[in-house]
Amino acid sequence: MSARGQFSSRIGFILAAAGSAVGLGNIWGFPTKVAENGGAAFVLMYLIMAFLLAYPVLMAELIIGRAKRANMIDALRQISGNVFGTITGSIGAITVILILSFYAIVAGWMLSYLIDSVTNIVSIDLPWLTEDSIPRNLVFMLGFLVVTCIVVNGGVSNGIERWSVRLMPTLLILITMLIIYVSTLDGAAEGWSKFLVPDFSKVFDTGLMIDAMGQAFFSMSLGVGTMLVYGSYIQKHENLPRLGTSVALVDIGVAVLAGMLIIPAMYVALANGVQILDDSNNLISGPSLIFQVLPSLFESMGYIGTIVAAAFFALMAIAALTSSISMLEVPVAFLVDNKGLKRSKATLLITALVFVLSALIVLNFEQLFGLVITATTEYSQPLLGLVLCVFAGWIWRRDQILEELKNGCEDIKTGLFWKIWPWYVKFVCPLVIALMFYRSVF
Repeated sequence: MSARGQFSSRIGFILAAAGSAVGLGNIWGFPTKVAENGGAAFVLMYLIMAFLLAYPVLMAELIIGRAKRANMIDALRQISGNVFGTITGSIGAITVILILSFYAIVAGWMLSYLIDSVTNIVSIDLPWLTEDSIPRNLVFMLGFLVVTCIVVNGGVSNGIERWSVRLMPTLLILITMLIIYVSTLDGAAEGWSKFLVPDFSKVFDTGLMIDAMGQAFFSMSLGVGTMLVYGSYIQKHENLPRLGTSVALVDIGVAVLAGMLIIPAMYVALANGVQILDDSNNLISGPSLIFQVLPSLFESMGYIGTIVAAAFFALMAIAALTSSISMLEVPVAFLVDNKGLKRSKATLLITALVFVLSALIVLNFEQLFGLVITATTEYSQPLLGLVLCVFAGWIWRRDQILEELKNGCEDIKTGLFWKIWPWYVKFVCPLVIALMFYRSVF
């Protein structure tokens, strides 16, 4: 068992798991949803949904992972005892590979903008870095995958954990420094008002509640086996409910910090004459926000703007890397566990596969990019989360779950977690996720 590797410390696991959850979606997705859905009203509902929906599914993945000490495919096969577990795990592995394939492209853009910002600091102008072109996209996508490959190849404690305990504090320091600086600029006060002052008339709006559920679910990197695999590396003496709570709190905290940075920054951009609303009068979000609105703001700030831009894109690149290493680890763990491959060979094989898929997307961008994103994040991920609830709530024997939880928490049976979680993940979570999926499709 020890040959699989394990996290050497509690903080190492928390930072690695939180890093998996903290990705580009947190940084640009959460803030604009806040602005579009009643400001603090959305933040409040997001916090509620994170613990009512995402946390129970997160715990299901962690418990399954540590109990079975295996990758997603083998763990679910052991629980089901039939092909259903193998099929579900395989779909999860395929989904996470496809997510990483488009994620690497976007992360490559972050790297190119980071290098552009650094060269601007020393007055070197390389317009190729920020021009949308196939060669630029391929080069930086490959560069990002190489960095991800190097980290995962180092293993659990010497690769994933070692880098997570460096990258996550750096991310938190950068985002805090940027919040402080942006808050001193003209227009920031209006952004803070937008973020903090709730419009309570929208709190129980159906669209807001479903958006909050979706953001909470997807922001914690659930459904595709990343948390399950990380759970398989947790030491037996650790208290799983407490660890899961810590991961959820860090992930939620970073999402809120992102809102504290992005929303005021957008209104600072508005004060500097930058357009921040789209044709539908909504705040610009997604890639347009990151690669048009904010760069225009940085440019209007003069030389200091080049330094702020470098810090911002360093933040984005770190957020991308902490997520990508967990995604790559899912299929790598399967090849190491199930096929007996050495980690180095497994990591290279999966990285090469992801590169080929990413290259296909780059070369057929208009046809494939949006399609892959929709198929994985809007269809596959919520359905996988639903099935994981079925495994934890209906297929896996409750006494076996209890025995696993007693490792690290002997009195778990008398605690609040065991009184609520089993029936909650059995009945409530599947229903809510099914409703969210129905809404996203129809």
